[in-house]
Amino acid sequence: MNSELIYNIDLENVPTHIAIIMDGNGRWAKKRFLPRTAGHKAGVETIREVVKECSRLNIKYLTLYAFSTENWKRPKIEIDTLMNLLVTYLKNEIRELHKNNVKITTIGDISKLPEMCINELDRARELTKYNTGVTLNLALNYGSRFDITNAVLDIVKDCKSDKINIDSINEDTIKNYLSTKSTPDPDLLIRTSGEQRLSNFLLWELAYSEFYFTDIHWPDFNRQELQKAIYVYQNRDRRFGGLK
Repeated sequence: MNSELIYNIDLENVPTHIAIIMDGNGRWAKKRFLPRTAGHKAGVETIREVVKECSRLNIKYLTLYAFSTENWKRPKIEIDTLMNLLVTYLKNEIRELHKNNVKITTIGDISKLPEMCINELDRARELTKYNTGVTLNLALNYGSRFDITNAVLDIVKDCKSDKINIDSINEDTIKNYLSTKSTPDPDLLIRTSGEQRLSNFLLWELAYSEFYFTDIHWPDFNRQELQKAIYVYQNRDRRFGGLK
C-alpha cells in the first residue's frame, strides 16, 4: 500500500468526480477569536492541500463551491476579502497548478465578479486549458436553481427556432444545457462543518451521488480527512436505484 495512505483506500476505485461544499471558515475563526476573514485565508491553504491530494490520488474532477449566488448577502468586507483571496490564490498558485497538469474551469455567472477576478480567471483557464490532470472546477457566483432556470430558457429558445424538437427532449438534453455539461456528475459530495444540506449546489448533478458530511471545519480539513471520505465512499453499496 502507498505509504502516504492513512486509510486503506482502493486506488483503482477512487471517485472520478468529487464536489465539495467548503463550509466552516467563519466558525473556525470564531472559535479562535479571530475575524471571519482569517478563516477564509486559512481555507485557502486547505484548497492547496486538497488539490494536491486529488492530483496524487488521480481524481479526475474536483468541483469547489467557492462563492454562491446567495453569498452576495454577506458583509461587503467579507465579500471583498473573498474576491481578493481568489485573485491572490490564482496569482500565487497558477504556475504550480499548471506545472502539475491541473486544468482550471469555472461554473456560475462570473461576469458579475470584480474585473480583477475575471481577468485572473481568464488567464488561469487559458494557461491550463490543454492540461490533462485533475480538473479544478470553481463554482463562482453559482446557484443550481439559476443554472437550471437558464437551461430551461435556452431549451425553449432553441425549440422556438427549430434547433431542437420538443418531443426529443430528455435528461441528456437538459444536462447538455447546464453549465456542468462538460463534466461527469459527482460520485461523491463532501460538506464540512456539520451542516447537512445542499445549499443550492449541483441539485441536478447530485441525484445519485454519495453524500459525506463531517463536523470538521474547512480550514481543518486535510488530506487525511479527504482519504477518510473516499474510504467511506468506497465502502458504500451504490445501486443507482437498482438491486444488487
